[in-house]
Amino acid sequence: MDRIRLGNEEFEGRNNAYVLAGGETPEVSREGGGAADGDDLALVDTGIATPGVREDLRDGLAERGDAFADVDAIVLTHFHVDHAGLAGEIQAESDATVYVHEADAPLVEGDSDAVAAVERRRRELLEEWGVPEDERAELLDFFEASSHIEGEPADVTPIADGDVLEVGGRRLEAVHAPGHAAGLCCFELDGGREAVVGDALLPVYTPNVGGADVRVDRPLKRYLQTLERLAERDYDRVWPGHRDPIEDPTARAREIVDHHRERAGNVVDVLDEHGPADAWTVSEHLFGDLEGIHILHGPGKAFAHLDHLRHEGAVTLEDGAYRLITERVSPREIV
Repeated sequence: MDRIRLGNEEFEGRNNAYVLAGGETPEVSREGGGAADGDDLALVDTGIATPGVREDLRDGLAERGDAFADVDAIVLTHFHVDHAGLAGEIQAESDATVYVHEADAPLVEGDSDAVAAVERRRRELLEEWGVPEDERAELLDFFEASSHIEGEPADVTPIADGDVLEVGGRRLEAVHAPGHAAGLCCFELDGGREAVVGDALLPVYTPNVGGADVRVDRPLKRYLQTLERLAERDYDRVWPGHRDPIEDPTARAREIVDHHRERAGNVVDVLDEHGPADAWTVSEHLFGDLEGIHILHGPGKAFAHLDHLRHEGAVTLEDGAYRLITERVSPREIV
């Protein structure tokens, strides 16, 4: 497996696309299911649909003697544009099969109803979180100005947890890992000790939970379950969607759990010191002024923790404001 490093100035940067090559008898299978025709050259994720990233990916393939037209399969970890943006364009040149989890398939396909539902839910949550009108307008302007990076829709083959893809001479088992996105999947390589993990596990910062995909119910709980699942698999190395490989993924998963435990304590401190507050107010205390995509991600993070605290019985929600039920809460008891 080769890694092509991609630029990305729009979001968190330093994306990765992975190249798998050399298969003769690939297939897609489920328990009791059938098989598909073979794929020789596969990509896991494609990067965002900007000229610079497109050039990075073309150049990376060219160094191997390949081109977009040679790609037989595209495996997407999730629907976000910095991972799926070029999938439709590559498919148009190559007729590649595009695989993505069934939860994210409608968004990669550009289904108008699915896209409208996300936009509607986002507007509802921004209001529920108490995001001021000026910041909401700024965020909507950001999305409108960024529409060109979404790329072309693709025809997709939906997959589910446990499905096995035989692409590029490798065996990839889909490991559903929701939290950051509803359909995020990791792909265990050859039934062995390594996996491509998209944004489920990142080496430097923690994946956004709460704002990154507004479709996810109980986002922090789902993500903590994902971290536990990855820790239990105890891989030797994983290949993330951003930056460099993670050499001790179990320790990194535990570290991110500790981060969320600390963040839960920070949220409790805000409520303890400043009284009942909505998600936007908590976000302001945690992160300060926000702009661009972070107008969504900041209160989304705060909401994910507040929502988790509420379901764990530590806070109550009344008239849009979260209130501590007890004076102090130990984050270790709830995260």
